[in-house]
Amino acid sequence: MRMSNIANSVVITRPLAQAKLLAERVAALSRDVVVLPLLEIYPLADQTSFHDALRDLSAYEMVVFVSANAIDACFAQLSTWPIQVAIAIMGEGSRVALAAHGINESNATIFIPSDPERTDSETLLEILDLNILCGKRVLIIRGETGREFLADALQSAGVQVIQVAGYRRVAPVLDHILYAKLHGLLDRRSDWIVTSSEALGILMSMVTQIDNVHGVAKMQQQHVIVPHARIAETAKMLGFQKITLTGSGDERLLAALQLPS
Repeated sequence: MRMSNIANSVVITRPLAQAKLLAERVAALSRDVVVLPLLEIYPLADQTSFHDALRDLSAYEMVVFVSANAIDACFAQLSTWPIQVAIAIMGEGSRVALAAHGINESNATIFIPSDPERTDSETLLEILDLNILCGKRVLIIRGETGREFLADALQSAGVQVIQVAGYRRVAPVLDHILYAKLHGLLDRRSDWIVTSSEALGILMSMVTQIDNVHGVAKMQQQHVIVPHARIAETAKMLGFQKITLTGSGDERLLAALQLPS
């Protein structure tokens, strides 16, 4: 007999600071929640370039935030936002992060992809008017590493792109505590919320270290819930058999948890 997802634990793999609110909302559904951060977000060791880029935001036509982490890193340094500077973001998580800092469509021009399943550089580029941006300065705030697609595409269209790192992502160390926690999760069925392809790769690397044969097979049988088609593609490549693609935003993730398996 097939069991519903209600019988499963929910494993949230976001960085700890971002996992807290989602964990509370999942617990409100009467689900057992396990917070297992697969990435942590830290300030840069040297923030000189980041501070220099933020010194005069009015010099930019637009600022692009590649993630909610980029938004939080920026607004940790700012008290106000210049209303004439447009903002571009990738998805609903970033819209929520902006709202937490008092920025929304009533006091800023915000560009966001319309397709919730493909909130990425490609779909953002589709809604930007490159003719208006040609010759103008655009600041992209991102992590220390990431895709170059958007910056390259904007530069090819004649946009003056300034790209700066605002934070760094760090994988956790597979110590004995994390080893035991992950090993225990492999022995039971759970719904895994994974919001980053990088985190998914880290997860499978750790599982491989724990048990390269049986552990990997067990992990591949787990149910992964992802907000973006690119993460779903990564999950398929890593051998996952049960993947739910929700689209951007916590509301869609929560709705997926309430569907029968």
